[in-house]
Amino acid sequence: MNLRREDIETGLFEEMIQEGEKAGLFQRLPVAEREKSRRDIIAQLPEGEDIWLFAYGSLIWSPMIDFSEKRLATLYGYHRRFCLSTKIGRGTSEKPGLVLGLESGGSCHGLAFRITADDTERELKLIWNREMIGGSYTPKVVKLKTEDGTIQAITFVINRTHENYAGRLSTEAVAEIIATAAGPLGACADYLFSTVEHMKELNLHDRHMFHLGEMVRERMQK
Repeated sequence: MNLRREDIETGLFEEMIQEGEKAGLFQRLPVAEREKSRRDIIAQLPEGEDIWLFAYGSLIWSPMIDFSEKRLATLYGYHRRFCLSTKIGRGTSEKPGLVLGLESGGSCHGLAFRITADDTERELKLIWNREMIGGSYTPKVVKLKTEDGTIQAITFVINRTHENYAGRLSTEAVAEIIATAAGPLGACADYLFSTVEHMKELNLHDRHMFHLGEMVRERMQK
């Protein structure tokens, strides 16, 4: 299945995660903890103002949220990397897949989405029930550089203490996993290819990601 906004709003995604939890493949972050996390982050931002969300992976091509503006943006101090193992999204218990997270160091080109103050409650709740359902990320307020100036935004960095943190795998190991893993949300390779394709369309440069895409295609053609 392709994850849709209505899957989160109706609880279908939560049900899928619950099934994975029953099978011992996943541990959900309790709703109360998700809510506290969201409230804590909102409290760090100016009250009553629009909120920006930084996208560096699947949020680039599947944001799901209602937004009033989007900008090309650069985050310094972090870079995107396939560092989060998954057994129920883009992988299985027998062959876990990998998805992106933000690791410390370097920089990252992505998109910033502007959420109006009136929509903040609804849209951030949706995002939290998508990105924070397992606690594998840590929400953080960061500064982004855009052509229209510096802005503050919310993003999700990898939680290195989480059991699904895969660590700093070699590029060869990452390519092999992505080329062969698939799960209920689709093939790991499609996740990579969609991200790379949309990054190129937006002129978001990432030499490592582009090279990884080429490596995975070569492995899949053998």
